[in-house]
Amino acid sequence: MNRKQGVIILALLILIVCAAALATKVQSPLYVSDTDLVDNSSVNNTNSTNGTNQTTNENKTNKTSSNQDYFAEARLTRDKTTQDTIAQLKELIDNQNETSQNKQSAQQQQMAIVVAEQNSVKVETMLKGKGYGDAFCTINNDKVNVVVKANSQKLTDVQQREIRDVVLSVTQIRDIEIQPPLH
Repeated sequence: MNRKQGVIILALLILIVCAAALATKVQSPLYVSDTDLVDNSSVNNTNSTNGTNQTTNENKTNKTSSNQDYFAEARLTRDKTTQDTIAQLKELIDNQNETSQNKQSAQQQQMAIVVAEQNSVKVETMLKGKGYGDAFCTINNDKVNVVVKANSQKLTDVQQREIRDVVLSVTQIRDIEIQPPLH
């Protein structure tokens, strides 16, 4: 494989990561989860006989579970994208026809992806430790995106500063985008 093919592969990998980040930002699932396959008709029949209070409680439960699903789905999507990218880089590294420069570049990219993944998990864990219900963090090159589960529609300035401090302490990246909280 020549240098031009290596550049093309690298560009495709970057596009895959960007597509995953965009899908996460848009909050559209890339796959069907197990909860989507559950038949809700029996639940709806039960609710119609128990009154509106039961229906209201179910709506709150569904909203909470959909937020939990968002965080779980986002993590699964991020993990799958990372695994796919690392596998492609590993193929490039293991290719005997590849130049040593391309192999070294692929190894550096692989290490950067692994470090970004570890830092994302560390940020999420630290934010949960600060009292947020859940958190999701993605690191793409020199930008960090964070979504947190909070009780309010908007984060206060103190909360935003706290999130920025956590992200900066872990990643050393200053370009931080905090998405509106899910609650």
